[in-house]
Amino acid sequence: METTNFKIVSSKSQIDWTGRKVTGAHNGTIGIKEGHFILNDGKINGGNIVINTALIKILDVTDPDTNAQFAGHLASDDFFSIEKFPTAAFDILSVKEISNGKYYLEGNLTIKDITHLTGFETEVESTNNALSLTGKLVIDRTQYDIKFRSGNFFKDLGDTLIYNDFDLDFTITAEVAKN
Repeated sequence: METTNFKIVSSKSQIDWTGRKVTGAHNGTIGIKEGHFILNDGKINGGNIVINTALIKILDVTDPDTNAQFAGHLASDDFFSIEKFPTAAFDILSVKEISNGKYYLEGNLTIKDITHLTGFETEVESTNNALSLTGKLVIDRTQYDIKFRSGNFFKDLGDTLIYNDFDLDFTITAEVAKN
């Protein structure tokens, strides 16, 4: 059995986030700090992804002052507590092949030092030297102590309610790790 280690190339990878509220949605990007994937005989067998929460950007708010205020709020304890928890991580525990090139990854997602088992489908394209993963992970923010304006914890929010689920759409590129 041949084992190959692929290192994530942050500059060639992207995570797009979308958070929804009663009156619309916000979207942006978040940076990948590092990570890797282990392949055995050409199939994913393990790995991890470390997210740099300090690199969260808001793309739909174009006014610089409003954008900075919103970014500060996302960095605060109402949301990601970035000073205390500068990273989030997904550690792959199991991999099921659904079809050729399509996998279900299950693992531990840790945000704000709170870990829950989660899973998602991903499509994988690989060559001898590079690997590309695309997919979507839907996260219930309240499981990670992000309760701001959640209908589960606050009543009578009306049109200020923020939905609990947010989406991470990702395209991750990794290259063979050089020893």
